[in-house]
Amino acid sequence: MSHNQDELFRLVDYSADAAERIGYSNYSYWRSVLQNFLKKKSAVVMAGVFFFLVIFSFIALAISKYDYATLVPESSLAFIEPNSEYWFGTDNLGRDYWCQVWYAAQTSIKLALIVALGECVVGLIIGCLWGYVRVLDRPLTEVYNIINNVPNIIYMTLIALLVGQSFTIMAVAMIAFGWLIMARNVRNLVLMYRDREYNLASRCLGTPVRRVLTKNIFPYLVSVVILRLALSIPGTIALESTLSYLGLGLGLETPSLGVLLRNARNSFLDEPYLLIFPAVIVSLITITFYLVGNAFSDAADPRNHV
Repeated sequence: MSHNQDELFRLVDYSADAAERIGYSNYSYWRSVLQNFLKKKSAVVMAGVFFFLVIFSFIALAISKYDYATLVPESSLAFIEPNSEYWFGTDNLGRDYWCQVWYAAQTSIKLALIVALGECVVGLIIGCLWGYVRVLDRPLTEVYNIINNVPNIIYMTLIALLVGQSFTIMAVAMIAFGWLIMARNVRNLVLMYRDREYNLASRCLGTPVRRVLTKNIFPYLVSVVILRLALSIPGTIALESTLSYLGLGLGLETPSLGVLLRNARNSFLDEPYLLIFPAVIVSLITITFYLVGNAFSDAADPRNHV
């Protein structure tokens, strides 16, 4: 059956509102990140385990019969193995080890989160300036080379001996020397994306530098920042544990997982529970957050979005 041209086609009137609706995209970067992350079931489970540990560290102290610094009623109850009265046993001074372990977990998690966020903020700011402002490239590179060529443990040892040992001192010292890797990674990415065509066009149109960095470049930095954040948390706990094991970490009055591991080194053959409980919690925190950070880093990469 034949049709003429008028029957096959008809002229559609132009409508600005209809054209705008057709061209509208409901894309949201962070919603896409969340959707990609939720697709990885193992990472979601690990995130649940990590948040459970954080929340339970507060609940455990609330339901405990004793305080973390209080001696049990009888001094002869030192080195009591786990039982129905003392769920994690008692330490060498007769203190309830359940309270000791969970209070130490709180301390280590808070230290790791503060240091990781501090390194992230400082490293991101310095890295963006380092990569975007050309005149700063040479001096910041020299600062990076000078600081990075000396192991962090030497800096931390000198600070512990010359300044002191406390939660605040350790957190500030770790941030002061821990931003280097984050800044270096951010700088390399900023150099890569700084002179892309769309950024050149933005600058030609008079777009402020702040907006170019936050809107055009920052989405490509998110995956690297999150990955570095995920590595910084277990790294901070490991460094704190090492320093405390050497007697250079937090003070004896501030229980941490590193302090408990150090205290257990002389008696773990006879009382292995003193080492097992803090070691298991350290392992869970580091493994879960590392896996979650890797998954979230992949989900935050704009190249994985459709």
